[in-house]
Amino acid sequence: MVRQNNQLAENLPQLQNLIKRDPASYKEEFLAQRQQLTNIMSVFQLAPEQSNKTINERVMFMAQVAQCYPKEMEDFPQQIIDLMQKHNTVLNNNIRMGLCKALIMLRNKNLLAPTDLLELFFQLLKCQDKSLRQFLESHIITDIKNMNVKHKNAKLNTTLQNFMFTMLKDSNSRAAKMSLDIMIELYKKNIWNDAKTVNVIATGCFSKITKIMVASLKFFLGKDPEEKDSDKSDSEEEVDPKDVIMANKFNKKTRKRAKVLSKVKKLAAKSYKKKSQAVAFNFSAIHWLHDPQGMAEKLFKQIEISNHRLEVKLMTLDVISRLIGLHNLFLFNFYSYIQRFIQPHQREVTRILQFAAQASHELVPPDVIEPLLKTLANNFTTERNSSDVMAIGLNAVKEICTRCPLSITEDLLRDLAGYKSYKDRSVMMAAKGLIHLFRNLRPELLHKKDRGRPNEATDEMEKLDYGKTDAKDFVPGAEVLLNEDHSEVSIELNSESESDDEQWVDVPHSDDGGSDEESDLDEEEEEDDTGRKILEPKRSKAEILKEKKSLAQKVTIERLLTDEDFKRIDLANVQKQMQSTKGSKRKLEEEALKNRDDLVKLSDIENIYKKRKHDKQTRLATVKEGQEGREKFGYKDGRVNIHCSKTNREKSKKKNAQMMRHKAHGKVKRSFKDKQIALRNHLLKLKKMK
Repeated sequence: MVRQNNQLAENLPQLQNLIKRDPASYKEEFLAQRQQLTNIMSVFQLAPEQSNKTINERVMFMAQVAQCYPKEMEDFPQQIIDLMQKHNTVLNNNIRMGLCKALIMLRNKNLLAPTDLLELFFQLLKCQDKSLRQFLESHIITDIKNMNVKHKNAKLNTTLQNFMFTMLKDSNSRAAKMSLDIMIELYKKNIWNDAKTVNVIATGCFSKITKIMVASLKFFLGKDPEEKDSDKSDSEEEVDPKDVIMANKFNKKTRKRAKVLSKVKKLAAKSYKKKSQAVAFNFSAIHWLHDPQGMAEKLFKQIEISNHRLEVKLMTLDVISRLIGLHNLFLFNFYSYIQRFIQPHQREVTRILQFAAQASHELVPPDVIEPLLKTLANNFTTERNSSDVMAIGLNAVKEICTRCPLSITEDLLRDLAGYKSYKDRSVMMAAKGLIHLFRNLRPELLHKKDRGRPNEATDEMEKLDYGKTDAKDFVPGAEVLLNEDHSEVSIELNSESESDDEQWVDVPHSDDGGSDEESDLDEEEEEDDTGRKILEPKRSKAEILKEKKSLAQKVTIERLLTDEDFKRIDLANVQKQMQSTKGSKRKLEEEALKNRDDLVKLSDIENIYKKRKHDKQTRLATVKEGQEGREKFGYKDGRVNIHCSKTNREKSKKKNAQMMRHKAHGKVKRSFKDKQIALRNHLLKLKKMK
């Protein structure tokens, strides 16, 4: 049936709406449009570089109604793909963008296989159209993410990863760089977080294209997003929002409570956001590498023969140092190469010192790192340098010795420890930090006066040897659980006797001033059956330590330790540093040997104990930063409605002092006669009222 005065052929939006409502009734109009588009495309291929607005409109119309006629549109997506593969680089930018949008629409309607579309888009990354490349990159990431939402599509992922691996070797630098960016973004989004992706990205570190090499190096230097907020105190995260909200509901409303409530709500929202995100770990990408030793050697060889800028060399050195420190690799030439740049006047010297510390580990022979430490001490820790340079040198020595404590000699350590009495505070504190470190690692290298008083923790310390592993078959400190069990029983018995006899009973406790070692070292007193005291000979430290070890092994084997038990053990291990074996207590020193991280923080090397002088502008900026979000200081208008009138007393507070001068004269002290008259008048008034 032919419609008279049919205007739908020229009004594509109306025809599109009608077809979606009733596809069968408007099939003839659709077929006419389909034939017309075929004719237009055949003519268009004769001059594909020219702009043609009609073809974009027709193609988008077909993509909108394609699901209504699946048989007739079965070969339509392949026609568009063939057209773009044949003329991808010569097509007009607007036409190319319109065809890509139409293909994406067909892909969203499941009328096109994902592999066909993604392979085409990867080929289009070679086009010199920046907006198109950004558009395609965003779509590829989103499409792959949506395909792996419910479950990982391993077959599709393998196909695309193989294709991207070939794209990284492509001669077109733009396409290779975009492919690398897509893989990195998919890894960050926890979609392609597998070993194959990491090792494909690792090949980019050896690319001849500088942009690809730098992007790959930055990927392996990536940090956990949580480290950005690491400077905030842990006490903020420990606040329970429910408790604060409930307390604010019933307590008196104050500005301070309102401020705390808003702060807690922000922290709760942030913690919820962190929990909803995928788990990310520092250096997780480096863990996936198949051959870290080979990669470190290739990168080191590359940096020796290349002529890149200093920034690129520093990034390469950073990756090498992380590989060495994390996987305990052997690359002895790296330390001699770093040694050449350890000079105070060297650019980015603190970062170079950071790399030296990161590349240190316990398996490196001490004679390999020893020349590095001597060079560091000779060039930095000398009185001809400034105090800041000396402090940085001492901090670097401390960080290196934390990871390789056998690398320093006794003479060098004692020379550096002598700066504990230096006139400058920054150098003095850095030297004391080094002393505190070796009190916990190798106290025998220090002077006797620097070792501190021996405590239980130092008595249990074993001598460090190269290649020796300290593998224990028990939980150190577990013997404290037996003492706590006995103390709990004695407390219960004593509490019962106290309730019966109504008198105080001395209950022994593990936290009393006298330590167990003191009673063990002195002559122990016990009573026999007749009540007479028996003196036992005192035992040696070795016997005490052996007994504690056997008790700890017994507890570890016979009991299932809970979280509470581990907390008690940790507390007891901390108390060992407070309990002196010579009978007197000393304060707990600063914990020098912290939990060693794989990454050396630059702030640990640049840590200088000095109060910096600020100029006026810096001080004003600090003051203004502290005033942000704070209410304005001064008189606060307590009116509910700001348009209502004020009292005379409120108005007088803003008046000029000369205007209120006459009011002040009225407050002169009354004389005794005036007080008598006032009292008489008051009494007369009371008498009349009766």
